[in-house]
Parts: sequence; C-alpha cells; structure tokens
Amino acid sequence: MEAKMAELAVVGPRQQSRRKTSRKSLGNIMNCVHDSNIALNNNDNRQFQQPSFGICFDVDGVLARGTIAVPQAASSFQLLKDSDGNIRVPVTFLTNALNKDTDKAAQISKWLGVTISPDQMVQAQGPLEVYHRFHEKFCLVVGQGKIMEIARDLGFKNICTVEEVADSYPLLDMVNHKNRARIAREGYVEKEFPRVEAIILMGEPKRWESALQIIVDLLKTDGKPTHAPEMVNEKHLPVIACNADLQFMDRACMPRFGHGAFLLCLEALYQKVTGKDLKYTSIIGKPSEVTFRYAEHCLARQAAKLGITQPLRRMYIIGDTPEVDIVGSNLYQRYVDRLRGSRGDTADGDISSDENGNKEELDYFDSQLPASRNVPAGTRFERQTVEDVCSVLVCTGVYVPGVSPEQQGEEKCYHGHRDFPKMPDFYKPTTIVNNVRDAVRYVVEREQLAK
Repeated sequence: MEAKMAELAVVGPRQQSRRKTSRKSLGNIMNCVHDSNIALNNNDNRQFQQPSFGICFDVDGVLARGTIAVPQAASSFQLLKDSDGNIRVPVTFLTNALNKDTDKAAQISKWLGVTISPDQMVQAQGPLEVYHRFHEKFCLVVGQGKIMEIARDLGFKNICTVEEVADSYPLLDMVNHKNRARIAREGYVEKEFPRVEAIILMGEPKRWESALQIIVDLLKTDGKPTHAPEMVNEKHLPVIACNADLQFMDRACMPRFGHGAFLLCLEALYQKVTGKDLKYTSIIGKPSEVTFRYAEHCLARQAAKLGITQPLRRMYIIGDTPEVDIVGSNLYQRYVDRLRGSRGDTADGDISSDENGNKEELDYFDSQLPASRNVPAGTRFERQTVEDVCSVLVCTGVYVPGVSPEQQGEEKCYHGHRDFPKMPDFYKPTTIVNNVRDAVRYVVEREQLAK
C-alpha cells in the first residue's frame, strides 16, 4: 500500500525541494488515481491513534454540486469515525461562499448525516472573526442576503449599509434615476450620520452602480461625504474584501460574475477618478494566506474540542479548483516555510507594527507578503504549528480530468486578482483522486490512522 501511495503523490513546490521526484505525464497521473469502487473498510472495531493532522474540505464541487450532495459525500466521513461513531479527526469546511455559519453547517450536516457545528465553517468572511481591531469601528458592510446578521455574528458592533448611507446623503446616488426624479420633485433633507471608519466588502451588492458611487465617495472623503476634498490622499479608509473570485460556475452554460468582478470595477473607477490605486487592508477568502491561516486556527480549536493534546503538524486541503484550492494550499505552504525560517522553529513570534507604529509580537507576520495578503495588526490566532500542507484535487467539480493543473495555470487569460500574481508552478497538487471518498481514503492510509 505504501508503494502505491508513493506512486500517487504529485508533489507541490515545497516537496520538490525536499526530494527528487520524476515528472509523470498526465496520463500516468490519472492511471494512478484511486479506484473509487474499492469497498469501504467499515470495521466497527477500528481504533484510532491521536491524529497530528486536520482536514479542510471545500464544499461546492467536493461535497456537493449546488444544493445536491455528491454520491460519495456521506460515505467518505465513515472513514473518519471511531468505533463509537464519532469523528476523531479535526475537520473544517473551507469555502468562498457567504452564508450564516449556522445555515451552512445545517446544510452540510444534512448532506453528511453527521452533526457539523458552526465553528467548523471557514467561509470567505470567516477570518473577520479575529479582526478585533475593526469590531468597534463604524463599518460600511456591502453585500446581499443576511450580511448584517453575518457581520454581527463575526463580532462587529457598529455597522451600516449602502442604502443607509444613500438615504442620509440623498444627493450622492444620482445614478439612481428614481432618486434623481424624487429630489427634483420633492427636494431633499440630509440626515446626521456617523463617519464611516472602514469598508467591509463581503459580497457583490444588488445595485452595483449605486454601491460603486457611494464607496468611491466615502474613500475620497475619509468616510464623511459632506464636502469635496481639496485633494485625495494616498491613504484612504481601511478596505477589507472577502472572496476575490472573478467568476463562479452555476447552472448557466457559462461562468457568472462573482465578487471579484465587482472589485475589479471598484478598483478601475477609483483609479480613474482619483489617479491613485485602491489599496486593500486585507483580501480574504481562498487563495489568501490569511484564510488558510484562519483555517489552521479553526482546526486547532477543533483538535482541542476532541481532546487532542499534540500539535497539528499536517493540514490536508481537499478541493476541486486548482486556481484557489491548490494555489492557496501551496501559497500557505510557502507562508509556513517562511515563518518557520524567520523564527528558527522556536516559539518566538515575529515583530510587527500597527498603523500607529506600536510594536506587537506576532507569530504569523510575513514581511515578504503585500499588505493585502498579510494578517492585520491586532489579530490573534491559535499558535501556528502546521509544517506540511498537502493538497488533494478531486475530479467532481471545476477541475477537468485530462488537463493538467499546471496547464490551467498557464492560460493566457488569468482570472486571479491583481494582488495575487499568476504562479503556474503553484497549481500542482500533492495528488489527484476521483472524488471525496478517495481523497479521505488517501489521507487515512497516508496517516496510517487506523491501527
């Protein structure tokens, strides 16, 4: 079995530096994919050793397509149960979706036939939970659905919407012709409204044109759009964006615009109007290193709940999209390598400065990353302990068997965000399997989980 697993491995950027591995053709890789028809080992007497790893599951394309679970979803989790029927491995669900954690956990629980708790969710907005420095600020929250509930669940105390800003400053939203006609007919009254201190872009809004106008106005006026500024400063309000995916696949014959498309419009308009580049305080959601750092944080909390006392050393990412799942895994591996190198594998953290120049110890600060991909000052995670990040690519979603992940990374039309330069080598997974059941079996066998 160990020999077979060695044949399956398709090493990523970091593993290439550790050992010499012959480059296999895609045909050989696919020939090595696990046979999904192998019978499950449902030994009720199976005993588990204490694991030193955790698993992050992508959702759409791995566990489900839309609202329908894939056939292997429920059976895959049987491999992670002990003789009492309890899952004994730290597990989280890593997705760029935007939902209430309680709602998404309930949906996944129904698919899998096991109880999933909200604190196992790592959605696009998830890292905001530990962005404590922003929780007391008066923040504009942009998006659709239950965004106000989601923001409050994350810890934000003072929040407002684009609609509330437009209602308080009626002259701002002139791209809304109904508002323009109403003001011409009835006049207007401005209302007292607090200064906006930060902008949280959770998802694309319903009316892009109005939201774009309001956001640019707030950025130009430092959150108080009552007077036109004499000049626009280089430094503007903090802007945090969740999920920079340009497109997503739904039921239409072609991909649909995602939140990344809205961000692209905002960046272009702000640069055209001000002559300056929009600078993000943080971009979170896959493939951001911050999101994978938060995923490790959540795995550590799950490990503690399971009574696991040893630190987690390996982290498995099971996904279907090379551009976010595999690239994100490899980016996080590089991030971990740098951190361990900078601190000499000791418990000492790096030193960072906050926006006021105050020093504070961080064990997750990477000086080689741009600001938008680094962890904001004042953020606190569980101690970083993972050494190896292993990515498992499944064939039930975006990835098309027959095309190597590296070839997808070399496409002329790159769809990634501007703050994440194209890196074709980072599209290479640790291994490729047919489906999520084969992915879990790969992890269990590789870890020799069952005695």
